[in-house]
Amino acid sequence: MSISGKDKKHTETAVLMAAGLGQRMRPLTCDTPKPLIRVFGTPMAETVIAGLKKRGIDEIYVVTGYLGEQFSSLASRYPGLVLVKNSEYERVNNISSVRAVTDIIRGRKVFICEADLYVSDPLLFCADLSGSCYFGRYTAGHSDDWVFDTDENGFITRVGKGGDDRYNMCGISYFTEKDSSILADAIEERFGRPGYEELFWDEVVNDNLDKLRLTVHPVESDQITEIDSVDELAAVDESYKKYISVQTEV
Repeated sequence: MSISGKDKKHTETAVLMAAGLGQRMRPLTCDTPKPLIRVFGTPMAETVIAGLKKRGIDEIYVVTGYLGEQFSSLASRYPGLVLVKNSEYERVNNISSVRAVTDIIRGRKVFICEADLYVSDPLLFCADLSGSCYFGRYTAGHSDDWVFDTDENGFITRVGKGGDDRYNMCGISYFTEKDSSILADAIEERFGRPGYEELFWDEVVNDNLDKLRLTVHPVESDQITEIDSVDELAAVDESYKKYISVQTEV
């Protein structure tokens, strides 16, 4: 793959974070990494890739860790897809996955996506994005999940857990060239400092909202589902209901 310096700066790229252990989805993840669990016959990670391809993105980096060798099939099937090994996934939270690609994302227009998403509508990636943003689903009432607080101009003022009548994080974010450089530098600066092992990369975003300019890009709940547990998987694809009792026994 050959991209000139000028083209590289203005071409969008994407990162899929696929290093996690997927412990909440055992026994399914005992032998298969969570992003490769199939929903209606298609590995979750491939539903994300399909959306990125729909947008015209060919340069995709998949950050692997747990059972990482199994992702080699993606590299062989999708020209332009590159596997990046996160050697610290077992002892450091997902800040380590973004740190593994800081040199790749710096100064680029980049999507950063969880790989354990079921994207039922790939066209959601084709939105006209004029600035950095998180994709979010609006949730009425209280949510204990990751949410966004915003100011009167729509800019994000907090990325954190818990809130009422807020947009919830759904696992996709987009950064402009300027903001991807700010993010990459902030990740590098925070990595290795006391307590970094427990950090989510989104906490680094939250700590740098004075520099980053992020809005929420709304999506509908039927366009995308983040699947963290066997129960959530079975709620989408009923063929997995048989595993719910097995998970309880493990």
